[in-house]
Amino acid sequence: MSDAGTYVYAVARSAVECPDGVAPVRTIAGAGLVAYVSTVPLAEFGEEPLRRSLEDLDWLAVTARAHHRVVDVVATATPTAPVRLVTVYADDDQVRDLLERRRDDFLEVLSHVMGRREWGVKAYVGPGAASPATRDGDEGAGDDVGKPGTAYLQRRRASLRGREQARRQIMGRADHIHATLSSLAAASCRHRAQDPQLSGRDEVMLLNGAYLVDEGRDEEFAATAGSLGGDGVEVHLTGPWAPYSFTVLETS
Repeated sequence: MSDAGTYVYAVARSAVECPDGVAPVRTIAGAGLVAYVSTVPLAEFGEEPLRRSLEDLDWLAVTARAHHRVVDVVATATPTAPVRLVTVYADDDQVRDLLERRRDDFLEVLSHVMGRREWGVKAYVGPGAASPATRDGDEGAGDDVGKPGTAYLQRRRASLRGREQARRQIMGRADHIHATLSSLAAASCRHRAQDPQLSGRDEVMLLNGAYLVDEGRDEEFAATAGSLGGDGVEVHLTGPWAPYSFTVLETS
């Protein structure tokens, strides 16, 4: 049994020069496609070692940067279908078999992303956005006429109603931002909002969206995204990126 495997980064239609990833990068051609790969030791990238390594955040961060570095360079030069992080095959023949079996799927994806790039949009709202609930809760103070228990319950109900109204308004704002940007994109999707510990921000993330945009509409998309903030909502635009959200296929 070989002590090395074949790590796959991405699939494209043509070969371009690119930097090292988790190891020196080379290409495997087949079925009119090109897979970008590295030879990696199974002592590190085999099934059992990977199970342990994926729990090591430092190892995962280094590996992810190396993986994305390759994908980004290839995607800048040619339509590209990224493969999921740490996808490892037993040998080159298995990769050639993948290209043969999934040829039509890969070609469909590559046609879909041709001339398009992915933009990310995150919308945040600060704690002050819930302040209307506090004001609504104060309205019940006038009902306190010798019945402190009743008055408290009335204020509590008013506060809860105000908070629910504020929540609906905030979520409606996120829906509006997503719908507006989706109208400018060839495809869009909403990812799960990130926890503040992951986003590195104290504000609540309302929207974590990805948008596949024609290259000729980049400026229009960026300008529109920038115009959708305000009133306590901050819109943050990132990209352009390789189209990860619209191309990754299950390769097993």
